[in-house]
Amino acid sequence: MILYPAIDLKDGNAVRLYKGEMDQATVFNDDPAAQAMEFVEAGCEWLHLVDLNGAFAGEPVNAAPVEAILKRTKVPAQLGGGIRDMATIENWLSKGLARVILGTVAVENPALVREAAREFPGHVAVGIDARDGRVATKGWAEETDVMVTDLAKSFEDAGVAAIIYTDINRDGAMQGPNVEATAALANAVSIPVIASGGVSSLDDLRALKNCGAPLNGAISGRALYDGAIDLKEALELLKE
Repeated sequence: MILYPAIDLKDGNAVRLYKGEMDQATVFNDDPAAQAMEFVEAGCEWLHLVDLNGAFAGEPVNAAPVEAILKRTKVPAQLGGGIRDMATIENWLSKGLARVILGTVAVENPALVREAAREFPGHVAVGIDARDGRVATKGWAEETDVMVTDLAKSFEDAGVAAIIYTDINRDGAMQGPNVEATAALANAVSIPVIASGGVSSLDDLRALKNCGAPLNGAISGRALYDGAIDLKEALELLKE
């Protein structure tokens, strides 16, 4: 399993939200590239980046800090938030991003996901963010009637690299991930699944690792900033 340290970007800063609420943001670092280097120097093999403003705006907003991270770090990074057309996808991948995460468009324009996955094999992931099993879009501001598993299964033959599944009610709340729902999703599809939301201790990582489903990895943010998870210990645990 891969541990993906999360750098959520709001107004140029590295922040964490509480349950996806933009007005409940805690700034952890005003230099996101320096934060990224801290994670890399501790041994992480991937970075998970989110343009929070972009998710609401529907277009990239925090491009400058993302580009600074890509210039300074040599590990692959994935980015979500406001990526909703082929031009934006092409632009980010040309700048050295390893993987784009398509969330809102996976619901509103699934054909774009399929086209992008065909055009850039291995570089397109689908972000599925949900409350109580139902998918939310546009920075989690809009809820849909689409069920998580149904959406995931609709991309089985599309060639997407991964599904990033976030339980919004757990995100930033330090209450542990929704292990049961994550495992159920991973067992329902052949696409690699990455767990996100609520990963706040080594025990949480252990639970995901032993959940009975083949998870690709887990994303953690606040717990790494708060020191609740020691990154080096977590990396060792997931390599065992």
